Amino acid sequence: MTSLMSRRALFAAGGAALTMALAACTSEDPLAKQANAGDNKNYIAGDGTVHEFASTERKDPVAFNGTLFDGSTVDAKDYLGNVAVLNFWYAACAPCRIEAPDLQALYTDFKADGVEFLGVNVRDEKATAEAFERTFELSYPSVVDKDGGVLLAMTKFVPPSSVPTTLVLDKQGRVSARIMGVAEKGTLKALITSVLAES
Repeated sequence: MTSLMSRRALFAAGGAALTMALAACTSEDPLAKQANAGDNKNYIAGDGTVHEFASTERKDPVAFNGTLFDGSTVDAKDYLGNVAVLNFWYAACAPCRIEAPDLQALYTDFKADGVEFLGVNVRDEKATAEAFERTFELSYPSVVDKDGGVLLAMTKFVPPSSVPTTLVLDKQGRVSARIMGVAEKGTLKALITSVLAES
């Protein structure tokens, strides 16, 4: 009887330890938690984590090309010499709707400084994307990326299911900062101002 009780106590302790270990693993990975939640919200929103890369830590210039919703084409090389902001979004993404007015405001604020903004729409048809742009009065262009071409080219910086994600590119076309999740206005403004000040 005592032996049976001891075994039960050991099993209970082991189960509790396993539960705590699993909780510790998942608590440090908010993206994994969302992916495993099974709530069918169709996006994984980052937690607003900001990564800023010192000039000496930046990799090669990004490379991508795509077609805008107006039919014109765009290439990463078009932005060389200017600071650029790339925002990955789609219309039904709730965090994308939260950040849209701030992105437009920052585009307006920094336009005179030569800062370029480019949306990368990862899911929508033209009519849906344009309705979103009208609703939030977005005046900067967006790439049609339903085929995932731009997203695939940027997977070093943008996890495929993490929308929204915002990248700031320096004048050499290198990623100087990344925000995974809603781009808080003050944070993004500081990141743009910082890279603009670089010689």
